[in-house]
Amino acid sequence: MSEKKMMLGNAAFARGAWEAGVKVSSAYPGTPSTEISEEFAKLPGVYAEWAPNEKVAAEVAIGASFSGVRAMACMKMVGFNVAADPVYSISYIGANGGLVFLVADDPGLYSSQNEQDTRMVCRAANVPCLSPSDSQEAKDFAKAAFEISEQFDTPVVIRSTTRLAHSQCEVELCDRVVPEDKPYVKNVQKNVMMPGMAKARHIYVEKRNKEMAQWGCTSSLNRVEPGTMTIDGKKIGFITEGIPYQYVKEACPDASVLKLGILNPLPRKLIEDFAKTVDVLYIFEELEPVIEEQVRSWGIDCIGKDLFTVQGEYSANMLRERVLKMDLGIKAVPDIPPRPPILCPGCPHRSTYFALKRLKKHAAGDIGCYTLGTLPPLSVVDTCVCMGSSISSLHGMEKAKGHDYIKDWVAVIGDSTFMHTGLNSLVNMFYNQSHGTVIILDNRTTGMTGHQDHPGTGKTLQGQTVPAVDFVKLIRGIGIENVQVVDAFDLPALQKAIREECERDALSVIISKAPCALLKDQVFPYRMETLPEKCVHCGACLSPGCPALTRNSDGSIRIDATMCNGCGLCENLCRFGALKKVEK
Repeated sequence: MSEKKMMLGNAAFARGAWEAGVKVSSAYPGTPSTEISEEFAKLPGVYAEWAPNEKVAAEVAIGASFSGVRAMACMKMVGFNVAADPVYSISYIGANGGLVFLVADDPGLYSSQNEQDTRMVCRAANVPCLSPSDSQEAKDFAKAAFEISEQFDTPVVIRSTTRLAHSQCEVELCDRVVPEDKPYVKNVQKNVMMPGMAKARHIYVEKRNKEMAQWGCTSSLNRVEPGTMTIDGKKIGFITEGIPYQYVKEACPDASVLKLGILNPLPRKLIEDFAKTVDVLYIFEELEPVIEEQVRSWGIDCIGKDLFTVQGEYSANMLRERVLKMDLGIKAVPDIPPRPPILCPGCPHRSTYFALKRLKKHAAGDIGCYTLGTLPPLSVVDTCVCMGSSISSLHGMEKAKGHDYIKDWVAVIGDSTFMHTGLNSLVNMFYNQSHGTVIILDNRTTGMTGHQDHPGTGKTLQGQTVPAVDFVKLIRGIGIENVQVVDAFDLPALQKAIREECERDALSVIISKAPCALLKDQVFPYRMETLPEKCVHCGACLSPGCPALTRNSDGSIRIDATMCNGCGLCENLCRFGALKKVEK
């Protein structure tokens, strides 16, 4: 009897890749995709790594595929943009060993800067796209993707979403089957994308798309589920995919459904035949009208985004309200005080931002926990675009307005993001002779996605201890002479460094360094205590917004001992000695 286990979608993806015989996985962490790689790394007989960014991860997997083994790269949808350069080209080249990109979209913007729809990228890149709807399918589709990749000589994208990645159901486990490595055969006409070769390969890709569309009409990954449901005497049907399929089955269990598991290329004949069996056809897909636009272009009447939104997650209640016209009696949520996200107690970023606020500096921000410096009471971060953009943005400001203008600005970037794309931006500033101050917020981890390692931490995904990249040597190796390393909690030293470097007529880097307060091996030997007799109720210690500090009813300061990490920032701000650091 086969074993069954409750699994998150991300764990199921990892299990499916393992069962398919994948030997190499490379990834950059990004919610909601991160756990795929973490789970895969726990399985025997595999190599798994964190790459500095998604482009590198994609190229590592491509290299493994060239050599004849099955390989994958995992990322979230905005990271797929970073990987786009190699992805568009490998679509022309194809795959030797099975090659799969696992990409997690984020409808509803739970942890992302936009609601990108990976299906549109797959169409543009001519890459097949699969869409599972639960954890069992996550495992099964992962296995199928490698078979498809080798059968059709193509990379394959599996599109996940936040809801799929972090929900769970029972999954049937199977044994691992490792296919023989495919032999490497030198073939520059296929594997070298010079213009003459690429023209020929584009012809192949178009032929491949037609073959896959025909194959998809009979593939078990696409299936018709006949139904009898009618509304006003008209038989209704749905074309849907992924998690939205679950909502259709919940709200309209008796409706006819065409569940698409292959979203690119679409199986045209299957869709046309299904449309003929219903009187009213709904297309229920989250985010962009990727299916709808193609179906309409074939002359098939359907109802899609004129009824359903292009924003956020869908739900069964959306169908109940808009298709079934049910009054669900859902009451409006009462007004409640807003609870904006905040930096953790003991976070070193709070101290750095408070120093910047005191000095009335603006910060060009980046992607990470430290983006929370945008919000009150710190309110220091003025811009945030994408990974690595803070340094490039500062450079653009300097070239637009001159050095005097950016003496009131700094770029802030985390250590992991600096490794991701910040390094190139810093090289650009040096090469193009910019002035300006870059602050690397070095908390020794990739904090935002759950404490993954990177080249600066000295540890790999599989737990190996390796030499860590020395940021000071790296930056000086570029040619930047002005580099200071400051303890993030040494507020006077930090303010002094910021003043000096912002006034300097040169490019400079400050490394504000202290470990993330949530790291598992982080030890806090101190705690803060109040001395009520010295407190004048001025509230200076509250100004950085540490959640461990609140006021009592009489205006005095209270410290929540369960939250306080003894970082000492509040002590630095009290001029009356009403706070002191003591050993635990």
